[in-house]
Amino acid sequence: MPAFTFEKISPPVRGAPAATTPKKPRGLISQMMDRFSERRARRALRDKRVMRRDDKPAE
Repeated sequence: MPAFTFEKISPPVRGAPAATTPKKPRGLISQMMDRFSERRARRALRDKRVMRRDDKPAE
């Protein structure tokens, strides 16, 4: 028979859900990258539209 025993401690009861941490504002570099990629995507769409007009036969 063991000479000692460990006390079993139950975990604390959660009454309320855990508070969500507020989102950190995006970094400056991330914002700049978003702007560049958005402009690049718009430019690519604009170039596609121009090419489509050029591909159509003139009447």
